[in-house]
Amino acid sequence: MSVKTIGVLGLGVFGSSIAKELNEFDCDVIAVDRDMDNVERVEPYVTQAVQGNITDLNLLRSIGLDNCDVVVVATGTSLESSVLAIMNCKKLGIPSIIAKAKNKSFMEVLYEIGATKVIRPEKEAGTRVAKNVLRRHITDIVDLDEDYAVIEFRPPIRWIGKTFDELDLRQKYEINIIGVRKTAQKRMDVSFSPDYRIEEGTVLVGIAESEVFERYDYLNKLK
Repeated sequence: MSVKTIGVLGLGVFGSSIAKELNEFDCDVIAVDRDMDNVERVEPYVTQAVQGNITDLNLLRSIGLDNCDVVVVATGTSLESSVLAIMNCKKLGIPSIIAKAKNKSFMEVLYEIGATKVIRPEKEAGTRVAKNVLRRHITDIVDLDEDYAVIEFRPPIRWIGKTFDELDLRQKYEINIIGVRKTAQKRMDVSFSPDYRIEEGTVLVGIAESEVFERYDYLNKLK
């Protein structure tokens, strides 16, 4: 498998964390920041660390940013810098541009001028913490896309002893059960019938519109 080349523009806490994590998985990382202290901090972890202005197209071209598969625009405080950096990436033909935004207005602008994906780290981190606090039965969620996810959860006590036919989960909770574990440590069984009877300790795995099923769980509506 070919090694990915990733550009990281902006080396604050967010950008430097990304650069170091990518290094752990053998990516070639080109990192740029105007602050030499930030550059020196990540230099041991990346392929190339450069002091410079991320809005300077000639600089980005000279360091080979056009060879990147993905570029992360990790500066989120200055809208102008982010916009110019994204525009430069588009001029260099970067196929995937991920940008950080500090608020919804920034996010809308960055999408408008060509970012492939825009993230709001503080908001997303806060949302994750809140969801972990709210979880009653859900143990894990793996997003498939923006709407749907694979959800692993413990059945409510009222489900114990009942069959899937009796529970009618697709109709009631808009989830399709794709697997069953007799305990959390057991391998998932995908060959089960509608008359499978749920036992204590069982873990269920299903595909659902994540926000819909999460709402059922967080509001304790899984009956």
